[in-house]
Amino acid sequence: MTVPLQKPWTDLDRDAVAKAPDRPGVYELGDADGTVRSVGHGVLRDELKTALSYGDGDRVRWTETHTLERARELAEEHRERLE
Repeated sequence: MTVPLQKPWTDLDRDAVAKAPDRPGVYELGDADGTVRSVGHGVLRDELKTALSYGDGDRVRWTETHTLERARELAEEHRERLE
């Protein structure tokens, strides 16, 4: 079983988007209490920019991967954990 991303939560705001790497990765979006609401993958900066513009979460945490394929695999594992 996959565990939550072992990273601290960060507020999902413009600063977080600016600090996000322009690399593939998997991310979790959470509410203000830190409950995971969704898991996504892709080029992190682009994905978080979209999430911020749509108001998809209050907080975010992510981890980089070497490839988009690995990011997709990790995201699927994390989604299974949430079900």
